[in-house]
Amino acid sequence: MLTTGVALLLLLVLLLVLAWWGGQGAQMRRGLPPGPTPLPLLGNLLQLQAGGLDHALMELSGRWGPVFTVWLGPRPAVVLSGYAVLRDTLVLQAEAFSGRGSMAVFQRFTCGNGIVFSNGPRWRTLRNFALGALKEFGLGTRSIEEHILEEAACLLEEFQGTTGSPLDPRRLLDNAVSNVICSVVFGKRYTYGDPEFLRLLDLFNDNFCIMSSRWGEMYNIFPSLLDWLPGPHHRIFRNFEELRVFISEQIRQHRQTRQSGVPRDFIDCFLDQMDKEQQDPESHFQEETLVMTTHNLFFGGTETTSTTLRYGLLILLKYPEVAAKVQAELDAVVGRARTPGLEDRARLPYTNAVLHEIQRFISVLPLGLPRATTRDTHFRGHFLPKGTFVIPLLVSAHRDPTQFKDPDCFNPTNFLDDKGEFQSKEAFMPFAPGKRMCLGAGLARSEIFLFLTAILQKFCLLPVGNLSDIDLTPKYTGLGNVPPNFQLRLTAR
Repeated sequence: MLTTGVALLLLLVLLLVLAWWGGQGAQMRRGLPPGPTPLPLLGNLLQLQAGGLDHALMELSGRWGPVFTVWLGPRPAVVLSGYAVLRDTLVLQAEAFSGRGSMAVFQRFTCGNGIVFSNGPRWRTLRNFALGALKEFGLGTRSIEEHILEEAACLLEEFQGTTGSPLDPRRLLDNAVSNVICSVVFGKRYTYGDPEFLRLLDLFNDNFCIMSSRWGEMYNIFPSLLDWLPGPHHRIFRNFEELRVFISEQIRQHRQTRQSGVPRDFIDCFLDQMDKEQQDPESHFQEETLVMTTHNLFFGGTETTSTTLRYGLLILLKYPEVAAKVQAELDAVVGRARTPGLEDRARLPYTNAVLHEIQRFISVLPLGLPRATTRDTHFRGHFLPKGTFVIPLLVSAHRDPTQFKDPDCFNPTNFLDDKGEFQSKEAFMPFAPGKRMCLGAGLARSEIFLFLTAILQKFCLLPVGNLSDIDLTPKYTGLGNVPPNFQLRLTAR
């Protein structure tokens, strides 16, 4: 009797799904850009290969055009592919595409709070406040360059202690990059051997890897189902909670030691604003918002930049002739008596081209973070109602053959003109243009330049094993492109 009842229930559910698919679902499909035919519940998952969502979407774009719809399970997503479409939406219609699309893995943790995953007035208020506060503590000024150079010196000292021995650079790079944003957000840096801080960096890395894996993709598509299934995706939320405890403790310590009106860092600034608006029931400056905003800055200021640097070292191992040419240019222009500074960029065209090409080639956030339309929008003959979930396929701009002469290969001449001078490209979109551009985009650009040039000025990069065995294929491809694990040896030049 129980088996019959369960069977009847499943049949009823199936009939309801099919009825929805033929009714409301069909109506939704008619109003969206064309795309591959979805299946009930599964959507287009059979066409989206495991571990290669960006490549699958690029292939579908070749058939369906630069604006098309895929169904991620029961949810439709409008994909924007190619430089021209990304420019026309994210830049020329920036306001209409400035919403943040909901991702289940972040929604469960943030509940739409913080800078990155909020929308509407809360997002605008937090973003404007953060821009001012971060600028007050050095972002976009000479002082942040000094912070980076000081941290680069510490990183080089750590590298020096490993000279000639096999080294996995991940933790050291994580620590160096994170210390820069920590100096702004927490008002301090952490030593390279601090066990608590190393634990936090491992949590960041673990979350970035899981969210970039098939488990992370599936959780965002079927969160209610995966909440009940075992798997590594559950670690994401345990990691989040441990990070929340750390951040909450930092806030508690700031409350005990701060002097109102004399902020030492971002947290103090936020606490001052909370004091000013404590009588306003509509205020966006609340304790939970501070926790989430701090997490956004802490994670955003660490993981993607560190991943770019790590991938950059792997690429330079693979192409030693490129590394040698960068080092020759550094020797000729900067010398070895002083560390390269940001003012040197304009005089280092090949180096600048290599660093841009590293970011273009790896596309560390290939899908960007999802957007949502903030109003009913017409685009290229399609009607996108308010709230449409949008995937800005950033990697498609980086692989656009109309913008780059050798888009599928690592080739620094993609950013050089016929005279060997650096040539900027509007299609270069590592930080997603428009109103949702990463707050730390300028910081990340500075860190990538200053850390990598400092390393190459002082060290030769040598592979552990055969050069031909170096594989640049990402270990995970989803939210981010995560490089494979590798070791290298550093020798003083």
